[in-house]
Amino acid sequence: MIQYISKPFKWFFKLEAASGLVLLIAAILALVTSNSDLSELYFRTLEEYLFIGFNEFGLKLSIQHWINDALMAIFFFFVTLEIKREFIQGELSNIKQAFLPIIAAVGGMLIPALFYVLINFGDSETLNGWAIPSATDIAFSLGVLSLLGKRVPLSLKVFLTALAIIDDLGAIVIIALFYSGDLSIKYLTLMLLAFIVLLIINKFKIKKFLPYLVVGLFLWDFTHNSGIHATIAGVLLAMTIPHRKKEKDFSLLIKVEHAISPYVAFGIMPLFAFANAGVSLEGLSLASLFDKVPLGIVLGLFLGKQLGVFIFSYIAIKLKVAQMPNDTSWYNFYGVGVLTGIGFTMSLFVGNLAFADNMQYMDGVKIGVLTGSLLSTLFGYFLILLTPNKPNK
Repeated sequence: MIQYISKPFKWFFKLEAASGLVLLIAAILALVTSNSDLSELYFRTLEEYLFIGFNEFGLKLSIQHWINDALMAIFFFFVTLEIKREFIQGELSNIKQAFLPIIAAVGGMLIPALFYVLINFGDSETLNGWAIPSATDIAFSLGVLSLLGKRVPLSLKVFLTALAIIDDLGAIVIIALFYSGDLSIKYLTLMLLAFIVLLIINKFKIKKFLPYLVVGLFLWDFTHNSGIHATIAGVLLAMTIPHRKKEKDFSLLIKVEHAISPYVAFGIMPLFAFANAGVSLEGLSLASLFDKVPLGIVLGLFLGKQLGVFIFSYIAIKLKVAQMPNDTSWYNFYGVGVLTGIGFTMSLFVGNLAFADNMQYMDGVKIGVLTGSLLSTLFGYFLILLTPNKPNK
């Protein structure tokens, strides 16, 4: 029974850990390309427009927007499938197991945002990036844990996975509530109707993905035109994909999740990293890190994340409203808290939304995210590596 329950998690962990390395390579390639003789070609290509469709029925967006709006909708679809599965049958289905990562995730979102707000207080333009340091990159953070091998107990890997998934859920809510544009009643109505159709398909227990996909494409187009960010369509679609605990022989959710996971992990996420991590380092100095946007992000990711996760968790454990993960020392627990400061994918994504109308801040966002994530990676890795793993009594 235990082996049956842990099998999906072990598969998920191996996938995310491996994709973290691919993400790192993509980010390095973006930095090298954007600071080489190919830099002009790199940035110009991302700004070129591409039409997809037939005759008058289609959509023309820049390559950057196709990646950030269309491909990332698939990423959010995948993430929401993970969240749904975890709450129905995974680590988050048991309230006692879920309570600690939920509390830790709340602290890990609130405190980094507070750090950013304190640095940018009084500046209405830069203040819009308050949510950038609040997210954890699950692929990178689990990738670092995989390098530490048996020094990190399975319970801590489960804790970090659950925390990062809840972080993603928080980021989805933030994007929907705070980073939407001017709303169109017409397209919001069409969105609602498409979502109702998906719910009806689910109600009739249809186990083929094609009907969901066809309606989902219309849902994406309606969402894209509604003023709500297009990636939310992936969230709504995933919510309607059926997964029932009693159906042990077949789950459409698990089937779809397994089918698209390699494309998301090794295709969409690295492509997003390559398209969004490129930043010119010409003229970069230590002083530029002290500009309000990068400084707020660095402090939020590197200090705010670890303090928020650890302090909220420590209080919850001491008050006995949550339990410490098995076979875990406070040193290792704190080290994992540091690793939650690896924001990368979701932080860059939120940055693009926060400063969509003020792109002059995006270089600062990229520098801040890369620096904060790098500091969290190195400090978290060596903290766990160099400290004993003796469980607390």
